[in-house]
Amino acid sequence: MPRLTQAPAADPSSDDDAPRPTTRRAFVAGALAAATLAPSTLRAQGRRNPKAQRETLSPEPPGAILPANVVSAPTDWTSPIARLVRRATIGITDDEMVTARALGYQGYLTRQLDYQRLDNTAVEAAVNSLWPYLSQEGTQIYNINLGTLVQQLQASWIYRATRSPRQLYERMVEFWSDHFNIDMLKVGYLKVLDDREVIRRHAMGKFPDLLKASAHSPAMLAYLDQNVSRVGAPNQNYARELLELHTVGVDGGYTQTDVDELARVLTGWTLQGRGNFVFNPALHDWGAKTVMGITIPAGSPAVGADGIREGEQILEYLVNHPSTARFIATKMLRWLLTPEPTATQITAIASVYRATKGDIRLMVRAILNEGWVSAAPLKYKRPFHFLVSALRSSKAVITNTQSMNAQMNALGQPLHLFETPDGYPDVVEYWGGNVMPRWSFGSLLSTQRTGQIAIDSAPYLAGTPDAAIDLVNARFFGSEMGMTTRTALLNYLRGGTFNDTRVREVISLAVGAEDFQWC
Repeated sequence: MPRLTQAPAADPSSDDDAPRPTTRRAFVAGALAAATLAPSTLRAQGRRNPKAQRETLSPEPPGAILPANVVSAPTDWTSPIARLVRRATIGITDDEMVTARALGYQGYLTRQLDYQRLDNTAVEAAVNSLWPYLSQEGTQIYNINLGTLVQQLQASWIYRATRSPRQLYERMVEFWSDHFNIDMLKVGYLKVLDDREVIRRHAMGKFPDLLKASAHSPAMLAYLDQNVSRVGAPNQNYARELLELHTVGVDGGYTQTDVDELARVLTGWTLQGRGNFVFNPALHDWGAKTVMGITIPAGSPAVGADGIREGEQILEYLVNHPSTARFIATKMLRWLLTPEPTATQITAIASVYRATKGDIRLMVRAILNEGWVSAAPLKYKRPFHFLVSALRSSKAVITNTQSMNAQMNALGQPLHLFETPDGYPDVVEYWGGNVMPRWSFGSLLSTQRTGQIAIDSAPYLAGTPDAAIDLVNARFFGSEMGMTTRTALLNYLRGGTFNDTRVREVISLAVGAEDFQWC
């Protein structure tokens, strides 16, 4: 079987000495050293159904259980606590199940919601040591090679998601990063700052704080061209996405005129230096404006920096708008619970939003109630969820995750490189065709004996083949492996010599099994 390979380091001698936020596509072939694909290929993978990639990947694993293009969810998962663990984590493990059963449904949910009480010191220390640029300010990293920064941010995401005990928090980090999507190829080092100061800081806080932090984020303003918007030539990109994607939604009651007027309100919101937000009165349109029925009277340059209050007034209006409550509630329900939330569910979570002024933790608690979770349909794992869950369930010993960047590319979800502001899709129709890349990854992962990613087969070989399958069941399936999968794995294990190679092939098959593709 082929081995996972460590990607070469990016060339630090690049002459990209001033990756200004307005720079577009200043990304040369080979800059993304963690990837095995050219940027154009990454673009294509991010914009089409990943099934088109399968021709370039290895054949199906031996004894494959699931034919390509067949996506069917398990129907016999009955344990509410196991369902909660699958939704609240980025990969079920036997250790996580032991903790959840000991605490009970509500106790485990509370533990994950109170994420700051979970000791994450060792994980953050490792991140700071392995990828030091991520903790630095814009003045320190603005001239670092873009490929290096992309590598570090991508690898750190995989590491945190795999190793952190704060699993529900990491799930919400992923959710909000897509909600406020930013293509790192356009904004460069500014995305590092946004990830740290906007997404991770507010992922489990209050939505109004998160939205306002994003509205002041140099990365967001550069990504949506707000930094070039000025009186007489307002750019509508950020204004449009602020309404359509970030707050009230496309059916939220605004018109194109509202987009035009909001773009005028936001003139002067720009950036300076190495990643600093600033309101520039000289760029602001001081004329009277009306946005969604809110009238802003004409102002004067004499007001100076206080002119920023026009935009802040609209932000405050948007976070309190009923359409925002419903839009955010619907999107969170789809992420954590079901692709088709009912009107009752949407109304209930929107009510929590309004009553708590957008408290994300309380909305998550309300969504993950035992009744709803027990009755919810299963969700197909996106590539990031799939890869991380494989690392977690296999109990891989991890010292570095940088080699996993290329695997994410092959699976079709290179992190932070989705070009359009809507973020990677969260629907089975988009991802259901990439079964072959998942088989390839399982085959690669299972062979790792030493190095930065290593899997120990000894626990599986300590007993009988039946005991080995029981361990696979506990680690990969929360002890709810379907009988079809169990029979196939056991027959395969018994069909040859019970040794390290055979066990590793069974691990590969477990990762590729249909049961493992869902949460």
